[in-house]
Amino acid sequence: MVNNGETLISGDMLLRYYELNKQKKEIEMEMNELKDTFQRYFNNLVGTQQKGEITVSGFKLQRQIRKTEKFNEEETVKRLEELQMTDLIQVIRRPDDTKIKAALDLGLLSQSHLEGCVTTSYSPALSVKPLTPR
Repeated sequence: MVNNGETLISGDMLLRYYELNKQKKEIEMEMNELKDTFQRYFNNLVGTQQKGEITVSGFKLQRQIRKTEKFNEEETVKRLEELQMTDLIQVIRRPDDTKIKAALDLGLLSQSHLEGCVTTSYSPALSVKPLTPR
């Protein structure tokens, strides 16, 4: 058991976390298989882009179809330019990370040139693995 003054971490806790995480992955795999089965069922019953609904053993299974439309950026910009409607085109200025890193590597830029420009974020990630294979 490890104690840092106020939090206790036990081997049982680590084992439980490990086992639950393993179960979670197995559950997600099984749920994905079931979802695929349901999608195939509705594809055969009503078609690939149609909503559907069935009731079995007191449960209702519904499939909704979400429609998303996006403009093809290249084609739309070209067409708007042809129509002289450039006010409808966004010009997005953003740093090119790849080129900046290359310029730093080549010595064209130094870290001091970019002081105050870089933001760093951190996100914690946990991993529990058995020391001996299970």
